[in-house]
Amino acid sequence: MAEESEYEDSVEPVERKGKLTSTLLLVTLVSTIGSSFQYGYNVASVNSPAPFMQNFYNQTYLERYDSPLSKDLDTILWSLTVSLYPLGGFFGSLLVGPLVTKIGRKGTLLVNNIFSIVPAILMGTSVLAKSFEVIIASRLVIGICAGLSSNVVPMYLGEMSPKNLRGGIGVMPQLLITIGIVMAQIFGIRIILGNPDGWPILLALTGIPAVVQLIFLPFFPESPRYTLLQKGKEEKAKKALQRLRGWDDVDGEIKEIYQEDQSEKAEGRLSVGNLCTFRPLRWQLISIIVMNMGQQLSGINAVYYYADTIYSQAGVEDEIVQYVTVATGSVNVVMTLAAIFIVDSWGRRLLLLLGFGICCTACVVLTIALVFQTTVSWMPYLSIACIFIYVIGHAIGPSSIPYVITTEMFRQASRPAAFMVAGSVHWLCNFIVGLIFEYLRKGLGSYCFVLFAAICLATFLFIFFVVPETKGKTFLEISQLMAKRNGLEETTDSKEFQDLNTSMKDTKLDKPDNVIITPL
Repeated sequence: MAEESEYEDSVEPVERKGKLTSTLLLVTLVSTIGSSFQYGYNVASVNSPAPFMQNFYNQTYLERYDSPLSKDLDTILWSLTVSLYPLGGFFGSLLVGPLVTKIGRKGTLLVNNIFSIVPAILMGTSVLAKSFEVIIASRLVIGICAGLSSNVVPMYLGEMSPKNLRGGIGVMPQLLITIGIVMAQIFGIRIILGNPDGWPILLALTGIPAVVQLIFLPFFPESPRYTLLQKGKEEKAKKALQRLRGWDDVDGEIKEIYQEDQSEKAEGRLSVGNLCTFRPLRWQLISIIVMNMGQQLSGINAVYYYADTIYSQAGVEDEIVQYVTVATGSVNVVMTLAAIFIVDSWGRRLLLLLGFGICCTACVVLTIALVFQTTVSWMPYLSIACIFIYVIGHAIGPSSIPYVITTEMFRQASRPAAFMVAGSVHWLCNFIVGLIFEYLRKGLGSYCFVLFAAICLATFLFIFFVVPETKGKTFLEISQLMAKRNGLEETTDSKEFQDLNTSMKDTKLDKPDNVIITPL
């Protein structure tokens, strides 16, 4: 009863504007460096040393069987090395819901380090063990790590961030992904580790961020929302919020979380199957599926694949191409960093529209430039410009914002299932593009970018007509925004709903008896 008196005597708190405290900054850095950085690093780590790795495959096979690899088997083995990574990401996404529900967001990130450290050791010792099989298997396992981290980190940070900083902090995972890609490109330069002796070290370095996270992340709090709503530990949640916000009076935010939980009772704890058939979240689900499909099918992987060829055709010397590739990755980092500073002022929707619009235009112009580059002398340089412009457009919107939107469009009960769906779509589309792009390139040639332009345009139109602006809004307010599109305007306008909101606002942070924290 003492706890109830404390709530009854409290005064309605004035909402404060959240600030970037040292605790929030450090937990953001530790979680993104330890997880998101690895995702990006492993995307690019096998690109530069590919010839030396394939030579190792051939030499190992020759020593075992006294005959070289056939051309078909060599192609299959290398295709598996590349494609098992996104396939592992798909499997990792399927594990998100069960793990974050059972052991929490932070707990999942800590366990996930196993899927990084073990394959890092195996890949680093593959030459000594004379086994290319461990590299292929390790790519699958480390893909599982990437699939988990790419979904859990945005969820973890989104639930801990104040709403006025949620966009910027939500883009941080994507920033570290781009930094990971650039670091892999730098280490892959021939004079560093992209050579016959250094490539095993290049692959093994992915384990270092995992060790850093394993050491430091236990000192930071679990998601306060998870702690309060799913574990029912109010005092622990309050202490976590006090550390994250930098002040003692967090009653207003606790009340907001209770309001969210109260309004969400009808949904229950949604599985993926329930989420797919749950009418109040229909358009939220469609939105994240379309945005993640648009992100991966918009041609970003094709642009990176084509980049070296386009640079060479433009007259860039082969020795210099790897440095131009690093410059392309650096532009990606700079623009993602810019997105962090503008997402909470410009808004999520505007950056998505701007990004997909730029990508669509760049793909169209790139197609024209590629078609005429052998007949018009300056067209190859236009091709290079299109690649940089495309990367800029993708970085400010399509690459980073879908993670933020997924966190914001779903509340506590449905968020794990939503991230499972979003992550599965993300990685499955990534895998499909890797699988069929070579056939598209051979069949359509330069015109394959027209297909990507059409996908960018379709995604642009969907966002323009369907996706609302979510900046500066609570999770409950965003849910109410989507209610009308889901055909539930009568729910939000009903007397029962209005009475609930009025009573919750008029109550002095009284934790109502009918609010039941439902542990899983």
